[in-house]
Order: sequence, then structure tokens, then C-alpha cells
Amino acid sequence: MSGLSEADLDALLAQDAPYGDLTTDLLDIGAVPGRIRFAAREAMVLSGGAAAAGLLRRAGAKPEHLVPDGTALDEGQVFLSAEGPAGSLHRAWKVAQTLVEYAAGIATRARRIVNAARAVRPEVVVACTRKNFPGTKAISSRAVLDGGASMHRLGLSETLLVFPEHRAFLDPDPNVWLPALKARAPEKKVVVEADSVAEAVALATAGADVLQLEKLSPADTAAVVAATRDMVPLMVVAVAGGVTEANAAAYAEAGAAVLVTSAPYFGRPCDVKVALETA
Repeated sequence: MSGLSEADLDALLAQDAPYGDLTTDLLDIGAVPGRIRFAAREAMVLSGGAAAAGLLRRAGAKPEHLVPDGTALDEGQVFLSAEGPAGSLHRAWKVAQTLVEYAAGIATRARRIVNAARAVRPEVVVACTRKNFPGTKAISSRAVLDGGASMHRLGLSETLLVFPEHRAFLDPDPNVWLPALKARAPEKKVVVEADSVAEAVALATAGADVLQLEKLSPADTAAVVAATRDMVPLMVVAVAGGVTEANAAAYAEAGAAVLVTSAPYFGRPCDVKVALETA
């Protein structure tokens, strides 16, 4: 699954060549049979490969070889090849290459955070936020999954996450509004963000299902875990704000069940090599 519909793929192709490929057309090589190969220039986790194959197919080429998304690639490894008219290959080439480079960058960074955290606690969950660049949710979410992480929230419509910015409009005592919120949506888990140990314990006592600790240190996270360990039902502690590959292990060791991060979205793309030749 690419995470993109055929309409999405067509739109991407249209953005790059809305009125045809002027260079290929004027060189009169569009009908020449050709072959294209995509290879990793560096070790990376593949993402966007299925979408790239879809772009080639929609442009009129025939994919022949495709490594599954989520695969850890070695430097130099070919992950996608296709045959078709040179005009079709050129039309899809750069869009497909760039899509994979950005998606693989997200997947690779996500995998590194997952590996760092699970080296300490194999059961810990790494969940990525909805802070991806607007308009890229489908491919970014797919890349997160390819990296072995999960999505924290896909949007505002399906999850209950009460931020301090919500509580600015509520009674300061969570015992006033939190039970009422749970009663209005009894099938939902209520996640509440806290930015101190004392606030986290107060929210847990008032009935929060999940505590999301915003920018608390691993030591403070461990303190919240210890303070809520005996609560029934068991309190889920998540950490958010500044979670990276460098500190994921420390937060996992502190006892956090979920590491919420935006870090995979920010960083350089991976490097993909593309070769075109006559068939």
C-alpha cells in the first residue's frame, strides 16, 4: 500500500509536467524503449517505494522489481526498476525519486528512535504527532508506519487530547470537568497533557486515562510513573516534546509507555540514485 490514491498520484505527475515534458518531446525520444532503476545511495529504511511504482505505472511504464516499503536497505541496493517508453520514464522520474527521498528520511529517523527505545524496553511504543508538513499527511503517516512507529493522532476528529490551551477555558480543578468529559464520550480514552509532576498526579487522580508529559525530564517522568503505578485502572504515561533518538532510551528506562515525537519529520531527505538507459 502506498498511502496515495490514483488521483493523488495523477496530481503529483500533473504538478511536475502540467503541459507535457518539453525537453523529452523536442528531443523526439519519448517513444524509445527504456529502463529505469532506483537505488539507495546510503543505508536507509525504504518508504514511498510503492507510491513511486504507482507514479511510474500511471505515467505509462511497467514496474518490474519493487522491494517492500519498511525494508532496511543497504547502500547501493536497487529497490525499484521499471520499463517503458522514455517519455513515461522521464515524466515519473524526478517526482518518484524525490517522494522516496523525503519519505525514506522520515521512516529512517522513526526506525532509529524505535530501535533506541526498544533496546531498553521492547514493549515501548513510539508514536508520531500530526506535525507533518501540511498537505503531506498521507505519505508522512505511511512513512511513520514503515519506520516501525505508529501515529499518535491523525487529526482532531477522533481522539480526546486536552491541552493546557483547552484548560485555559475550564475550571482550574480537573475534578469539575474531567468526569463530565468522560461521561460524554465513554468509549474514548481521555489523554491530558501536563507540564509538571504535581499537575500530572492531580490529573491522574481526577480520572485521566493517559498522561502526556510535555517536556518533562526522564527523572520527572520516572517520578510520575512511580506516583501513578498503583492506580486502578493502570495509568498510561506518555512523554512528548523533544523526544529524539538521543534521549529515547532514557525515557523508555524511566518507564514511559509511549514516546510521542515529531522528530522524524524534521531532517534531511535520504539520497536515492536513479539510472535511465535504453532497453
